[in-house]
Amino acid sequence: MSDSKTTIKPFLTVNNGIKAVEFYTSAFGAIEKERFEIENQKISSVIEIENAEFYLSDEEPCDGASPDIKSNSSIRIILETKNADGIFEKAIKFGAIEICPMTTEEDWRIGKLKDPFGHIWEIGYTL
Repeated sequence: MSDSKTTIKPFLTVNNGIKAVEFYTSAFGAIEKERFEIENQKISSVIEIENAEFYLSDEEPCDGASPDIKSNSSIRIILETKNADGIFEKAIKFGAIEICPMTTEEDWRIGKLKDPFGHIWEIGYTL
């Protein structure tokens, strides 16, 4: 039996993978670990934020569509990090839209935003 652990990793579909990688690296301090070139200037990438991995890809018929930027996504991504205030502020600077400002709630320091690709992020940490 291997020592692998069970994980859940989001796979974000976006309408411009190259710009999405630029946003996540600039705004969230992410690292692009791998990039796979797809036809027509499209990509699929493995992204990491403070050792937390997720995937992203341009829209492709077999992969589904990205959320409509004007609508609400039914999925929220929670990025739990002690650097929540800094990442939140940087994300806004790089084009994210604030939904709820950074606030201190009962047991969380948290804020909510929509990235330029329509995905909802809650960024915070437990107190």
